[in-house]
Amino acid sequence: MAHGVLFASFTHTGGPRGAGKAESMNWAMLMQQHSLGRGNLLFREMLSAESLTSPHPGYPQLFQTGETYKGHPLLDHQHPHDVFGEIAALYTVPLSSRWEWSAYAALAGEPALGPVAFMHRASASELPAAPLGHHLQDSTHISFGVLTGGLRYDRVRLELSAFNGREPDEKRYNFDFAPLDSWSTRISLAPSKSWVAQYSYGKLIHPEALEVGDEHRHSASLAYTRRWHDGYAAATAIWGRKHKDYTATNSYLLEFTLNFRARNYAFTRIELVDKDELFPGLATNYRIAAFTFGGVRDLVHNRTGQVALGADLTFYKKPAALDATYGQNPVTVQLFLRFRPGLGEHMH
Repeated sequence: MAHGVLFASFTHTGGPRGAGKAESMNWAMLMQQHSLGRGNLLFREMLSAESLTSPHPGYPQLFQTGETYKGHPLLDHQHPHDVFGEIAALYTVPLSSRWEWSAYAALAGEPALGPVAFMHRASASELPAAPLGHHLQDSTHISFGVLTGGLRYDRVRLELSAFNGREPDEKRYNFDFAPLDSWSTRISLAPSKSWVAQYSYGKLIHPEALEVGDEHRHSASLAYTRRWHDGYAAATAIWGRKHKDYTATNSYLLEFTLNFRARNYAFTRIELVDKDELFPGLATNYRIAAFTFGGVRDLVHNRTGQVALGADLTFYKKPAALDATYGQNPVTVQLFLRFRPGLGEHMH
């Protein structure tokens, strides 16, 4: 199977730290599967051209932090993703009608930590921007070296991972291998086809390029999806917590996408995030709220592909101490075209 998406967008962020930039967020996904013994072997690859289409320092995003640019902390920008987002194999073996065992190995991949990454969530399918809480919730979705074992009983799954918890370097086209000295565990529950919940914990060994020390991550999420003949509704709620040294930061997210009459989409994302990296060298923590509202309309909607025009606005609530740096009421405006294959038009 082959699938993917490409957003060609122009983003303008307001205030003294604002910027305007045209770029593209994009990824392609490939899967191949074959029966092997009693089980099923699945290969997965995910590739992105963002190192070329959204080069350093990435796309503008007020209050975003995480990773580096030219050896300094990246501020008010979301970094481009690596060329290799996933190069992995998954082997699953049914042990009985209710029990299943799985093993996952990845040169680049995702350990059992956090919810489904934002670019793969149905609730965020029309919103190209990363959440402000990305580095507290699902930033380990690209880890260069992962081993995971899983055991499922009926609708409950337990997973344990050993992985390389260090963040990728600024060279987005290579594999940043390191010892698999970080670990995580995740328990998931799918009580029905519409609901999925998870709680996970991980210990990351020296994850930050410019900071000494380890991190403890906690994550909990609840996702809901309901489909009908000409649309769907999808919602996700996420809590992410990061401990480093003697400080802890939290993030909360609620996002929702509604697809109606096939061609139309309305979406929102509401976040409350603790940020302690807005001023390098100062460990001051600021709580930021962000409110995003947008819509998309498919201009082309057929078995060959979907081409859509979309736009969104993001408003912020922040401490008054940040007014001099960010302005009193900064607003982010994003306009974009979205391209993806037609529904059901996968390559087999």
